Amino acid sequence: MKLKPLDQQTIVITGASSGIGLATARMAAERGAHLVVAARNRSVLEALAREVNDAGGEALAVETDVSDPEQVDRLVLHAAERFGSFDTWINNAGVAIFGKGEEVSLKDHRRLFDVNYWGMVHGMLAALPHLRAHGGALINVGSVLSDRSLPLQGPYNASKHAIKAFTDTIRMELEHDRAPVSLTLIKPDSTATPLQQHAKSYLPVRPRVPPPAYDPRVVAEAILHAAENPVRELVVGNTGPLLGLAEAIAPQVTDRIMEATMFRLQETHEPRRDNDGNLYRPTTGGEERIPYPLTLNSSLYTRLTLSGPARTAAGFAGDLAARAAVTSSRRAASLLDWLSERRSPSGNWRR
Repeated sequence: MKLKPLDQQTIVITGASSGIGLATARMAAERGAHLVVAARNRSVLEALAREVNDAGGEALAVETDVSDPEQVDRLVLHAAERFGSFDTWINNAGVAIFGKGEEVSLKDHRRLFDVNYWGMVHGMLAALPHLRAHGGALINVGSVLSDRSLPLQGPYNASKHAIKAFTDTIRMELEHDRAPVSLTLIKPDSTATPLQQHAKSYLPVRPRVPPPAYDPRVVAEAILHAAENPVRELVVGNTGPLLGLAEAIAPQVTDRIMEATMFRLQETHEPRRDNDGNLYRPTTGGEERIPYPLTLNSSLYTRLTLSGPARTAAGFAGDLAARAAVTSSRRAASLLDWLSERRSPSGNWRR
């Protein structure tokens, strides 16, 4: 499957008012893409569109709450009216809650799923008819927590697991139909974005993501790579693959390590602010990153993943494994078909 270069693309980005979404929008504009930026904060979106347009680019701001499917459908219509079509759709909007799972109210838990999971589903279902017809990339921003949970982030962990499961399902269905759509799951490690500041917290202090944290432009680079290059998954950061490996090899030992370290590492010494963060309404927005004690501006693992030789080797190995699995599956299906044909309507075997 061939995807267009960025300077020939129109890209739709949800959650574009801060953090990863804002960094991705600015980087895409720098590389010549037309933008449709969406979030709940109208003033920040309009300022971003002016910034892009004043620099010689072209951007459209569309106030959108992704938890409302009708608003997401309108986002598709606005993109089509302004640019005729779109080439890449990025589901990035998200919110967070910190606290013990037993303490988080069901109302807050459901609201997080409305934004993180259902917002992604609404975006996929709205974008896919267009992408099936015209081709392009669909990119979902998950997390390394799609593979391994942390304490104190139960609803967020669950939403990211659900995003991965639904993404994997839709990808298989698209590939089965030979649809001209590349579907990528981006799995960032801890990122120095305002998400943690905007999170609702049940902790006695303000929360933080576990260190180290990556600059959001590291994640934006991976997202835009997926907009030009079909790829199944991209992990951003060096610790994500280790977490997944630890979960697969020694889950109980990994639990103990998490229990010993991750409560302390997700707490600051600052008192908690008594509000809902951006769970139910937009906050200030407009920031890509926040000051963080240990912020990394690159990831060796991600650079190697995006490099040509490593990607080619991984793709070759994956292709061989997939071909072998398909061949085995076809043989198994043929055997089942033959066995079915040998049975009489009564259920007895024919000779």
